Amino acid sequence: MNSTVGYTTKAQGGDSEAVLLLAHGAGAPADSPFMVQLAAALARRGVSVVRMEFPYMQKRREDGRKRPPDRAEKLLTSFRDHIARQREEIGPETPLFIGGKSMGGRMASLLAAEAEDCGSFKGTLCFGYPFHPPGKLDKWRVAHFAHLWCPACVIQGTRDPFGKPEEIRERLEGELPFELHWLQGGNHDFQPLKASGLSQDDLIEEAAELATRFIRRVLECDSPA
Repeated sequence: MNSTVGYTTKAQGGDSEAVLLLAHGAGAPADSPFMVQLAAALARRGVSVVRMEFPYMQKRREDGRKRPPDRAEKLLTSFRDHIARQREEIGPETPLFIGGKSMGGRMASLLAAEAEDCGSFKGTLCFGYPFHPPGKLDKWRVAHFAHLWCPACVIQGTRDPFGKPEEIRERLEGELPFELHWLQGGNHDFQPLKASGLSQDDLIEEAAELATRFIRRVLECDSPA
């Protein structure tokens, strides 16, 4: 499949409640096991998922050379192009959400805080948000959340070195500008400790359930009375 058009996992059991445009993280592509499993789990719950790739990852597919992510401006431009393409494909009536794993989720949340993108999608989902680089509590990536124009949801493992519960409570005191859910024992890839008796699959399923509930709440609030 041509990576420029993304990978589609259609909702099972009838019409899709919504479409989620899902971006990958910094180091793994759209067909990584995490992305595939998450898309399948969401599809089982009635949400169609289109996994997109950024230009630097597409180049990696072409020549096999690993590259660092492009600058944020280029990533955001690519994301906007994918949003426009999806809107053309699904039409004006189908609800569109955007989100991503780690860096992909961060880019989605930045668009959700940009006035020029207002109204181009219903909400945003971040799976393992990189609140700060591991061990660097002086470099938080949260300022834009104060400017969100749509609902946002972050689903985070409690062992994630990019943002743990105690760190976020201390840094973001008071009411959060986004919905936040914790996956007990999960790391940045939602991998729990063996002693928990849970598996990565279990936490991905939990994340998909939380994400689907968020999408449904947004759609319910958006529906006319």
